[in-house]
Amino acid sequence: MALTLDTITLGVPHVKAAHAFYTAALSPLTGGENDTAELDLHGTGHLAVRQFDDLATEVGADPVTEGFRGYVLSSIVSQPSEVKALLEAATSNGATVVKPAKKQFFGEFTAVYRAPDGAVWKLAAAAKKNTGPRTDPPKSTETAIYLGVAKPKASKVFYEKLGMGTDHDYGDKFIDFTVTEGVCRLGLLPRQGLAKDVGVDPRGDGFSALVLTHTAASRAEVDALLAAADSAWGRAVAGAARVDGGEYAGHFTDLDGYHWKITTPV
Repeated sequence: MALTLDTITLGVPHVKAAHAFYTAALSPLTGGENDTAELDLHGTGHLAVRQFDDLATEVGADPVTEGFRGYVLSSIVSQPSEVKALLEAATSNGATVVKPAKKQFFGEFTAVYRAPDGAVWKLAAAAKKNTGPRTDPPKSTETAIYLGVAKPKASKVFYEKLGMGTDHDYGDKFIDFTVTEGVCRLGLLPRQGLAKDVGVDPRGDGFSALVLTHTAASRAEVDALLAAADSAWGRAVAGAARVDGGEYAGHFTDLDGYHWKITTPV
């Protein structure tokens, strides 16, 4: 039993518009327009968009949100020229620049934008300098989500109890977990530190408009992960049951209230 982050689902005002934006901004491999438009991020996990109120109803949350939602999504590409290309694609399709593409103090080349749906994205290059012609369109080498939490060390213990292994551990400053092929990376930072890193106001409240999904191999794994989350002081939102669409699924929240869905096809 090991929790992985297979799909990041964002609550958006208009599914069709959000699907069009992310198709233009991220150039995913595939994706269909339906109630939950899902995009394959070049083998680095999946991004789905769902109507905001419907997503809130699924997890039993009040569909009200204000300010910073507490998380930052990140797309990592090979070199700085590809960061610039992704930022240009996003802004050409309605995103707002929060931080322009530039080399940072410690040499990292990054940019930050806010998508039309309100999600904050950080773009980063794996290399500090261009090493050759850019891929066109750029392809993500890694997709990550960073959660702003109260106590990263406590949250680390929670996620380790669900089978995640730690990759980097800087105590209550930054923690991330080992990523396996085909899924997204999960990282933890203090909420204020995360907001400062991307240049946004840390104040915010309400539904995060976010559900993180693990696709389990069996019903037994679904049950085991939900039980592990409950015993690790998470909160079960919905016990596992067969749901519309042919899934066996349940929900829990972590120590900071971020929603997870554990599912398997039936």
